Amino acid sequence: MTMSYEQAKDRLLDAALNHVAFDGWTDETFRAAVADTGLDAGYARALCPRGAVDLALAYHARGDASMLERLAAEDLSELRFRDRIASAVRFRLEAVTDKEAVRRGATLFALPAYAADGAKAIWGTCDAIWTALGDTSEDVNWYTKRATLSVVYSSTVLYWLGDESPDHQATWEFLDRRIDNVMQFEKFKADIQKNPLLKPFLAGPNWLAGQLRAPRRDGDLPGSLG
Repeated sequence: MTMSYEQAKDRLLDAALNHVAFDGWTDETFRAAVADTGLDAGYARALCPRGAVDLALAYHARGDASMLERLAAEDLSELRFRDRIASAVRFRLEAVTDKEAVRRGATLFALPAYAADGAKAIWGTCDAIWTALGDTSEDVNWYTKRATLSVVYSSTVLYWLGDESPDHQATWEFLDRRIDNVMQFEKFKADIQKNPLLKPFLAGPNWLAGQLRAPRRDGDLPGSLG
């Protein structure tokens, strides 16, 4: 039976995960994955033109999809909104099947050549979280919510990578503190919007955001990689 594009890429990714802990998201890992799956090398390269870099991004996207499935299955309606955000970030980290693959990914996307890819992936995760939780903002709030959550998510991932506490309890406590920072910022913005003396100061940023705004679900960062 002929495999679909998605099935073939999934097979490559599954095979790559057996090598990432030893070789990272590298050409060596990609070649080993191709050999393990028996896929034609040319076809594999067509699936992933940048080799293991594309597989690393596919692994991140797989985690996002798992998080969204869990969000759809869980009833969070009784939780405060800040706790829904914290739950979504926690679900995303708990979707990770290979912590070392994330560690190696963090190293890869810290390189200047791939930093934009890493930032775009994180932005996509945070956009998915806000959208799944029902965010309908259209102005500068669309950006600031995702930007602040991107900082929270990134810092939490780095903390989680080094966390050896039972059940990652220290990470969840760290996450709660960072979420509090986000909610304080959102409250600050709301207070400005309500203040007739301060609201005019947001007119410029709101107008600029309206001019730059990208499609909401393509995961694009504003002004990059379009």
